[in-house]
Amino acid sequence: MSLATFEQWREVAERGDPQLLAMTRDDLMRHAAAAVTLELYPETLSLAGTTLPVQYRFSPGHPLDGLTLTVPLALLNQVAAAALSWLVPGMERELITHYLKSLPKAWRNRVVPVPDFVNAFIDAAPDRGIALPEALRAFVATRCAEMPPIDLFDDVELPAHLRVHVAVVDAAGQELASGRDLAALREQLGQAAQLSFAGADPAFERTGIVRWDFGDLPEQLHIDRGGRRLIGYPALVDATDSVSLVLLDTAEAATEATRGGVLRLMRRELRDAIARFEKGGSGFTAAALALKTTIGTDTLLADVLAAALDRALLADDPLPRSAQAFGDAVKRARTRLPAVIEGAFRVLQAIAVEVQALNQRLAGLPKSHARIAAEVRMQRDALVYPGFFAATAWSQLQHLPRYLRGLDRRLAKYAERPDRDARHADEVGRLWQRYVERAELNRRAGRRDPALDDYRWQLEELRISLFAQELKTPFPVSFKRLSKAWADLPR
Repeated sequence: MSLATFEQWREVAERGDPQLLAMTRDDLMRHAAAAVTLELYPETLSLAGTTLPVQYRFSPGHPLDGLTLTVPLALLNQVAAAALSWLVPGMERELITHYLKSLPKAWRNRVVPVPDFVNAFIDAAPDRGIALPEALRAFVATRCAEMPPIDLFDDVELPAHLRVHVAVVDAAGQELASGRDLAALREQLGQAAQLSFAGADPAFERTGIVRWDFGDLPEQLHIDRGGRRLIGYPALVDATDSVSLVLLDTAEAATEATRGGVLRLMRRELRDAIARFEKGGSGFTAAALALKTTIGTDTLLADVLAAALDRALLADDPLPRSAQAFGDAVKRARTRLPAVIEGAFRVLQAIAVEVQALNQRLAGLPKSHARIAAEVRMQRDALVYPGFFAATAWSQLQHLPRYLRGLDRRLAKYAERPDRDARHADEVGRLWQRYVERAELNRRAGRRDPALDDYRWQLEELRISLFAQELKTPFPVSFKRLSKAWADLPR
């Protein structure tokens, strides 16, 4: 028997040869042609800064058909989903072929003959640091001189053997969970994976910290765990009245936590300067009254202060990682603190005025306007809700009064051209729905995509241009520009 590729073996196996179906990877390696080598089917993959074992099972129809990657719990959040999307070199050709043959007919006809297209893609040495579908989409764009839609491969259903089966194990090697959906495994065990770093280096970790007295905060630490060298990410974690020094399992989680921890230490250093604003600034009482049906007064105040302090204390400055850098940050914060907080309360007041005016107009609408009233309420509530002030980018807060005024102007003009309003509303509604779906996918995967946030605000500007042109937009916006922005989003 001479089998050059995994695809050829599978074609033979699927014809029902019981000996082939029972083959282990080692059997195949002994009997296959020289092309089937450890280079094509490696015994380990380099992921998360280490090597992880891979096992192969060539048994069509079996739950473990394909390759299984064993991942220690501590590394679950560090494994790059993009890297897994490529499988191993010996399986790439079949995987890429499946993607291309699954294309809609209009695009499939442009990548024929498929074997030649697959060869060209592989020969182009694509960037394996990004997901395979993303790299393949970019290559299709280059060859066809047209950018395919961003969701070109979203509906492709891969057979089980073309998706990595991940087995998550504990420190003793006992399997905790397994499956071919990495995001689902992280949702199930991600928090436990993060906690598995707790106690990894007791000499490093501390609790009850109330001042920067622990030296430098490195971005990474190498630790030995169960005979394996791992990378931990030091972080300062906010513990309300103090902070804790811990190791987390991803750089993203450590950066997010450390920002909160640094802010907590800075608030302690500047507590006297902050105290004067703890009951609200100018105009807060009136704003809270106008928004009380949506947001409780205490919740609103805490939200505004959180956003203002984040901006005043750290803004876009790099996170301090030494006592000297922290001291310099405190000095800068003390200087800009009053102006930033007072500005935040002015913006809040302007937002509250527009919400109150909009609510009054909504209350006066006839029953025949029920559709547009419901739509406007939904858009209002997507702008102003409990926690909105801190959740909205600082640069966007100043635009919220105009967006709310735009909703009011739309209602005022609705009776003039209800047909035009409905037509534009349907078009914008479709764009909004796909934004919501993508944002939810990102939330579940724990991703933050600044480009998607930018797209969301372009949608608000599009609404202004369609329904309240007199309020003007700060930059040109159109359906065509939104389509391009969507196509340019990373997968």
